[in-house]
Formats: sequence, structure tokens, C-alpha cells
Amino acid sequence: MIQLPGLDFESAFNWASDPIEHTILNQMHSQPVVYSYQSIDGLQFELKLRKNIIRSAKALNESEAKFETFKNSRCNPDFWHRTNVGGFRLRQDVSPADGILDIYKNSSLYGFECATAILIIYYHAVLESIGERLFNQYFQQLYLYSWHHDTDLGIQRIQTEYILPGDVVYFNNPDFHPETDWWRGENAVVLEDGMYFGHGMGITTGERIIQSLNQQRRPGGTRSAYLMRSATRPSFGHLARITSLSRSFAPYKVHYPVVHHDRTSLSYTGYLSFLNGVYYS
Repeated sequence: MIQLPGLDFESAFNWASDPIEHTILNQMHSQPVVYSYQSIDGLQFELKLRKNIIRSAKALNESEAKFETFKNSRCNPDFWHRTNVGGFRLRQDVSPADGILDIYKNSSLYGFECATAILIIYYHAVLESIGERLFNQYFQQLYLYSWHHDTDLGIQRIQTEYILPGDVVYFNNPDFHPETDWWRGENAVVLEDGMYFGHGMGITTGERIIQSLNQQRRPGGTRSAYLMRSATRPSFGHLARITSLSRSFAPYKVHYPVVHHDRTSLSYTGYLSFLNGVYYS
């Protein structure tokens, strides 16, 4: 349910003209968990950003960017420096907005794995939500590598059985083959129609993702892949405050925990600890 002083569900539904926002509102209203906001601006911003996460995921699906392991990752050298571990560091002579937009514009020059794809989707969606000026102001020195992220994204993974369009979920493959550990699971964006986008798998159903992961088990492995009961989300509230406070106040930074691990180097238990909300520095 939605908790917002002075606003009922019918009023909220009337001003949300976009069909994707309608779907998100309906799911918020029908779920037993409480989605609480201090103002209508906070709710409106979250709906907008969730919608843009979905749109950014679909745009990446339609692009020519390929799934690649860190070892074989690639990027446009005019915008990014490829590091020796396969990450992409923004060139100093390139604005953050231009760097993110180039991934979509010149997508054939890029290859990356699914966690990096989620960060690219997040950055692109935030850029579309707050505009280039604020994005360049708050998201400087971008580094795209697994779950490394700018602190202003405020990414959190929460334990929940209730997901919404625009959430990122994880399909875990407990018996993945150790020689192809990029099949240990799939990060996927929840779309508005019950489908999922996973980089390398495209837009598909949860059942198809599980089937694909089950085909990549170690010899003798019998445990099926499954959808974890958790959701990854950026800090919608913090990003909304950036948008509103920037009109009157100087920039500020909120320091969230930063993930310093790449999933291919984590132990199986260590990676699941990250998925369960345990962050290491």
C-alpha cells in the first residue's frame, strides 16, 4: 500500500498518466508492504525513475552491446579507458553524461557482463530522470566494473517477496560450473508486463532464465536455478532530494557503502552475502 499524507490512491492514479506508472502504482497499492513518502514529489520521482529504468533496459536490449566476461570486455576508447581487470573508467576529458550516452549510441563498440549492464542501466535511467547538468555534477569519475557504483546511487539489496517493475532481481544458479562462473546467476530488470531483461539473455520470462541457467550446471549438478527473494534498488529518496535541493543548495554527497568486489573473484558464499545486503570494504 502507498502511505502519503493527504493523498488517496485514486488521486495518485489520476495524475499518473503514463501506463507504466499506472502499473507500478497498482502494484504498490495491492501489495501488503507499505511504500511511504513524505511528499507527492517523492512518489512522482520514484515512478519516473522506475519507468526510466525499464526504458533504459529495453533500449540496452535493442542495442548492439554484447555480453562479455571481464577478460573479454571492450569499450569505446574515445570515452572510456579499459582497466586491466576489464572495467571501464571514464576519460577525464569526457563528461559523465556523454560517457553513458555513448554506450547506447555506439553500442557495437561495447561488451560487458550482466552486473555492469545493470549499473549502465541505472546511470542511464538517472540521467534521463534528472538531466545532464545534475548528472554531470553528481556522477563524476565514473567507473563501470561489476557492482562498483557512485555513492549517490545508494544501491541497496533488500530481502522481500514483493517486487515492483523497475526492481533488479537475481536468479541464482547454485550448481554452476566452476570453469564458467559467469553462469553462477543472472541479474535481471523486472519489466512492467511480468517479463525480465537480463543482459546476454534479452527480454524473456523467469522460467526461460531458469532453464538457461540449468543448462550451465557442473557435471552431476542437480539443484535447479531459482529466483532469490530479494530486490536491488537505487535510493529513490536520495536521488529525489538531489533533484529538489539542487535548486537552492550547493551539492552534497551522502556516503553509502561501496562494493569493492567483482563477482567473478568472490567465493560463492561471499557473493551471496553481497546479494543478501552484506557489503565489504
